[in-house]
Amino acid sequence: MAEEKRSFLEPAVLARLMALPLHARQTMLGSVSGKHRSPVKGSSLEFAQYRKYVPGDDTRRLDWRTWGRSDRFYIKEFEADTNLRLCLLLDTSGSMGFGPAGATRLDYARKLAGTLAYLAAQQGDAAGLWSMAEPAIEIPPKRGASHLGLVLDQMGTIQPLGGTTLLTALHNAAEKIRQRALIVILSDFFVPPVELKSAIQHLRFRRHDVAAFHLLDQQELDFDFDRPARFVDMEGGEMVLADPSLIARNYREAVRQYLMEMDELVRTTGMDYHRVKLHDRYEDVLARFLLGRTPKRGSR
Repeated sequence: MAEEKRSFLEPAVLARLMALPLHARQTMLGSVSGKHRSPVKGSSLEFAQYRKYVPGDDTRRLDWRTWGRSDRFYIKEFEADTNLRLCLLLDTSGSMGFGPAGATRLDYARKLAGTLAYLAAQQGDAAGLWSMAEPAIEIPPKRGASHLGLVLDQMGTIQPLGGTTLLTALHNAAEKIRQRALIVILSDFFVPPVELKSAIQHLRFRRHDVAAFHLLDQQELDFDFDRPARFVDMEGGEMVLADPSLIARNYREAVRQYLMEMDELVRTTGMDYHRVKLHDRYEDVLARFLLGRTPKRGSR
């Protein structure tokens, strides 16, 4: 294994999080038995419903006690469990290179994504990777150790370059990922929320379970510069010399409005949204994410 490519995986963190399974919030479709609920009726151990017998049904599934009480034939149907498809959509635009010294936004995203891929594989689920860059990386979700290795190695080679292709990538994913999946987006989401809403709705229309980690640095929120500075567009390269004291109020108001629009987007799309600051411990962020998806007792 190319250890340097997978340095974003921390064994101690993986060991702590292994006790928290990764669950889907909605029914999944898969080809093997697993722990996630499927809309397909099957023969697992959890009863779903009765229905009337029709010629051609498997007589082994007849409920004879119901027949004894009603003199009618009924079939017992069960919930079929299936495996989850985890699709990691990783923003690799230039702005993902921003962050504290030695710990960029992309570095943080890699830790989240790599850990989730590992946890999914360990519980028998499939993992895949899409990068939002040109040329894009598209690795469809599959099960198995060798495929997980491919996902992790590709994740380790990604660099933050160029402009964002976030919206195009999300729409493309909605068209190309045909079976229901848990789609996890890791991005700074520096796009107009109204346009992002359309892309999220496209994914939801395709019946995907959509989660997002919105990665922000505290400095981007506070804008607490105290002297004139040269600001560089990390995606386009344009430079602007500005006095922060003259623009700080308008900047903070623009950020406040943007975050309000993001909150509204979450309310109207049902996206599983997590706003993350780069100084947050990523293992705590993942623990909250996994715990928030644990089915409540008595539910599936």
